[in-house]
Formats: sequence, C-alpha cells, structure tokens
Amino acid sequence: MSAVAAGAEIVGGRLVLDDAVAPGRLHLADGRIAAIELDDAEASGPLVAPGFVDLHVHGYGGHDAMGTTSDLDGMARALLRRGVTSFLPTAVTASLDALRAFAERVREWVPGAPADGARPLGFNLEGPFINPARAGGQNPRFIASPAGLALDGELGPLADGLRIMTVAPEIAAGLDVIGWLAGRGVVASLGHSEATLDEARAGYRAGARSTTHLFNAMSGVSHRSPGLAAAALADDDIYVELIADDHHVDRAVWPLVIRTKPRDRLVLVSDALAPAGTGDGRAIVGGLEVELRGTRLTLAGSDTLAGSAIALDDAVRNLVRSKVPLPAAAAAASANPLALLGVTDRGRIAEGQLADLVELDDELRVRRVARGGAWFSPR
Repeated sequence: MSAVAAGAEIVGGRLVLDDAVAPGRLHLADGRIAAIELDDAEASGPLVAPGFVDLHVHGYGGHDAMGTTSDLDGMARALLRRGVTSFLPTAVTASLDALRAFAERVREWVPGAPADGARPLGFNLEGPFINPARAGGQNPRFIASPAGLALDGELGPLADGLRIMTVAPEIAAGLDVIGWLAGRGVVASLGHSEATLDEARAGYRAGARSTTHLFNAMSGVSHRSPGLAAAALADDDIYVELIADDHHVDRAVWPLVIRTKPRDRLVLVSDALAPAGTGDGRAIVGGLEVELRGTRLTLAGSDTLAGSAIALDDAVRNLVRSKVPLPAAAAAASANPLALLGVTDRGRIAEGQLADLVELDDELRVRRVARGGAWFSPR
C-alpha cells in the first residue's frame, strides 16, 4: 500500500449508510468522521463504505496467520489492500501448545502491528475442540477432547486477546468449554459439529453466540433430522458466518439465509488461507497440503474444501450481484462482525466513528482505503 497525499479531510461520493446509498461528503478530523453532509452534487463520485472487518481469516497473500510476526505484518498489509481495515488472525486446529504459542506471538505483535495494515482486534481459534467426524479442512491429528481438562489451566493462557473460538457442542465437555468462554467474554462459535437440533440448541443456551461457516462441516437442515445449521437459522439471536465464494455455499442458498436471519446477524467471512491472492499452486497449512486452482482451495488430491481464496471485497461484490442491497452486504462485512465482538467505534458511516473507510468503483472494486483517516491505495 502507498499513502495518498496527506491533508484530504473531505471525502465525497455515494455514501453507503445504514439503510441507503446517498450522495454526500464526509468531513474527517482527528481520524474520525466529524460530520456528514448530503449533497446530490456528489452522485457521480465513488461509493464510500465502512472498512471491512474479517473475523475469520487464516492468511492471505502468501502469509500465514500462524507463521512469524513478519507473516502477520504481510497479512495485515495484504488485507488492507482489499478493503479490510480490522481483522482477527485465525488459527487452524493445532495442538494446545502450538495454539498457546500462536496466542503469545499475536499478543506480542499487536502493539507494533503496521500502521499501513489492517488493525488486529485480537485472534480467533478454529478448534481444537471439534468433532473429528466433521473435520473438514482441519487436521484430524490435532483435534482434541476437553473432557477431563482443567480449563483454567489449559485455556487460561489463551484467554487474553481471544475473541472467538469454534467448539462442537455435542462432544464430551463441549458445553463446559462454551460456558467457560462465555464467562470470559469470548464468543463461542458452534462449528465442525455433528450436533442434533437439541444438542445445538443446548450449545447456544450454554452461551454460544455465533456459527462457524454456516452449512460447512456441520449437520444440516434435513426435514426429518435437523442439525446445527437448522438451529442457527431458526434462532434470531444467533450470528452466522457465510463464506460467499460460490464454493462453500451454493449461490441459490444465499437468499434463504438472507430471508431467514435478521439482517444484523449475518457476518461475511473469508476463511482465506495463506495461498489466497497468490495464484494456482500448493502449500502446507496446519500440517496439511492444500491446492489452489482458480478460486477453489482444497486439500490436495481431494474435493474437500480447505478454506477459501477470496477476500471480503469479493464476498460483498458476490452478495450484491445476487441482488442483496449494498447497505446490507456492507453491514455484513463491517457493522455486524464488529457488533458480535462488542466493538462500537467503527463500522458505520456515522458521526464520531473512526474513519475506517473503503472507496469502491461501480464494480465494487477497491479504489483506496482509509485507516483512521489515513488513505492508502493498492499498489
């Protein structure tokens, strides 16, 4: 990213507000939106949306979230180039020792994270307390049972900075982990699960608030034996992640999700792995070899999806092309994920909000990005 000339404090264009797109100008001061001025004269300008927030991203641009601090730097910079202004580096399923090392590395990195990259908001753990029968792209070698663990001793070192953790509610002591997380303000997200409807509902009652990549690696919506996906869709209080890449969930199903879930409970995530944005090839992620061909990322030699190769600007563009209004698609990539984390100082075009913004052209491609009012342009 290269900084745009400093001193630009008025931004004009078509503003993506909570419920509409309206021409106008933003007045920026001290890194925040100081005022909003609607004006039809800006109707030919770019689209100006809140910066995107990716809560579930394992890597991007050849950089692995579980790599070195240099990888975290590179990942943050690569994501900002795609309009992502805040993110959670996300670990794949690994040993508890490896996850503790990851957590400590992220915590040490955060204070010096690059100012020209997406802001880290903590970190996310996808496992290891998941159901081996629904491993998906996670390495089954590292799937663990929490039964018999002293949670304070084993998970305590992970708690500082941990914002989201995926748990299968039906495994032994799974509900105990969910309750432990909820009691510490961490979002428990149900996923990689064979849960029945009742088991899933028990997980939400125990304190889980979100659902990891809806429909993928989970029991579904069978009319005779509904599972986790059905429980998530039927509960208006529960958030659901959607990977809108045309591989993880068929585009024909997206309207069912949009019509079922309250608008503020849909969260777009990329679930991108390190090879995303690098072109076709193979790489090792979490001890498993993955293969990227076009936009499809699988475990090598199989059809099992390992993650995605998109960024959130792709997801927003895909939703809008499937007839979802831009304000709703933008909220799913900004305000909604932030609300899940309890972050209220960014994610909307409103006075007082941090000036984390993304300018988009008519094709919803990133023109430039602002982090705290400082503008950057993709190289």
